Amino acid sequence: MTNFAPISLRAVLMLIFAMFSVSAWATGDPAAGKEKSQVCQGCHGQDGNSYGPEWPNLAGQHPSYLIKQILNFQDGVRTNETMNGMVIGLSKQDIEDIAAYFSSQSLQALTPETEVEIIKTGRKIYKGGNLYSGVPACAGCHGPNAAGNSPAAFPHLAGQKTTYVVKTLKDFKSGARANDVNEIMRNIAARLTDNEINAVAAYLSTVQLQR
Repeated sequence: MTNFAPISLRAVLMLIFAMFSVSAWATGDPAAGKEKSQVCQGCHGQDGNSYGPEWPNLAGQHPSYLIKQILNFQDGVRTNETMNGMVIGLSKQDIEDIAAYFSSQSLQALTPETEVEIIKTGRKIYKGGNLYSGVPACAGCHGPNAAGNSPAAFPHLAGQKTTYVVKTLKDFKSGARANDVNEIMRNIAARLTDNEINAVAAYLSTVQLQR
């Protein structure tokens, strides 16, 4: 059995402090962002509610998180063949405006697509983690209602597409995605089984976004 070192409070605090500079940058114009985001809308929807299960909803997302992701796609820290090409020409102001627009939109409620028992399991892991495998509660960073943390640029996860959350966690687990500060998400995802990942993703799709 693989032994994992515990995720320390110090590491979490370092992650939070590292994000403050990004959150302070979020001062965009939603009206300008609506026009500039037209190329994004083909996948992520006109109002940030995406058209496909593999594309994340951006509606209501914290601008600090959206800004960080766009910057990471620009500098290649986060890789996706489509996204890396889409963001190449965006200026600082473009990024701020696009983030402000999607953040101002309302997230549409999703209809649960999986069994109630899976959702219950996911809720248990999200709220309390798994003591035996060292998985911390997701709510510790993303909040009890999955509303995230804007100053820390932690995304809200409420109402996110199941397929996208599963892929994201598996990418962190495999190391295919590595734009998490201090490897926090990679260390957590490494402890999750595929069944736990599926359960957490199913649960999050049912959570209503609260601000």
